[in-house]
Amino acid sequence: MAINLRELALKEERLVSGHRLCAGCGASIVVRMVLNAIDEPVVVANATGCLEVATTIFPFNSWNVPWIHSAFENAAATIAGVEAAYRALKKKGEIDREIRFISFSGDGGTYDIGLQALSGAVERGHRAVFICYNNEAYMNTGIQRSSATPRGAFTTTSPAGKVVPGKPQRRKNLTEMMVANGARYVAQASPSHWRDLMEKVRKAVNTDGPAFLNIYSTCPRGWRTPDNSAINIARLAVETGVWPLYEVEDGKYKINYKPPKGFKPVEEFLKVQGRFAHLLKPENTHILEEIKKDIEAEWKRLLSMEEATNK
Repeated sequence: MAINLRELALKEERLVSGHRLCAGCGASIVVRMVLNAIDEPVVVANATGCLEVATTIFPFNSWNVPWIHSAFENAAATIAGVEAAYRALKKKGEIDREIRFISFSGDGGTYDIGLQALSGAVERGHRAVFICYNNEAYMNTGIQRSSATPRGAFTTTSPAGKVVPGKPQRRKNLTEMMVANGARYVAQASPSHWRDLMEKVRKAVNTDGPAFLNIYSTCPRGWRTPDNSAINIARLAVETGVWPLYEVEDGKYKINYKPPKGFKPVEEFLKVQGRFAHLLKPENTHILEEIKKDIEAEWKRLLSMEEATNK
């Protein structure tokens, strides 16, 4: 499982240059890390979204692997069908290679529109890795809120005004939904902690059954941040407890990062993003306190689950 930087540097890129993703986009960083972590041949299904649109502008294509575009809602079903065909051909002796199967979808195509296909593929037990590159809104279609959008965030459909100061609801906990759905391996990861992310990818592709990875993916345009801030903001999300790094393997929880001196104040994460600027105003202190309570409650839950499942 160990990641060797020298070996990674010598590997052929599987997402090549020339795509039109925004400068500082987290999705391209995430995809390169994911694909570079895998040694075996890989087939990718990609839902409609920023990643698909910007990497396959006709007549160009940045994917250096077998790749198929699916609709917004059915990337998980598509890769499940490919994996089922592979198993049938392997049983007949027509294929003898080990091949890995991955779907990439944004949070819109995972948390919302694609949830039914994802849930079905996991329930049926397809051996594939279902990956959400989570930029916390429908970025490709105009920065509308999704159920992955965090409490208080400004989006074009949850604008910060005098009556409603950003999205009022907490984000859906899809990671835990995948645990409940029966995925054999489930994890949250961040490109700021690259070794942790790549080791989780290797665990996922070697899991004998469905695996789900929820990977934090910064978006300069939608989050109103500088182009060169992607990794720093992703790191702040981890260090403030906004995005805990943990994994669940066959029902056993493991927290992968516990800050030795405790979490940094969440304000450090919020103040560097325009989408949260309104939360630092005195009239919105109550929302800030709710966010802090959400972080504390989720951390306590994870600590409790880690203890309970590893006795």
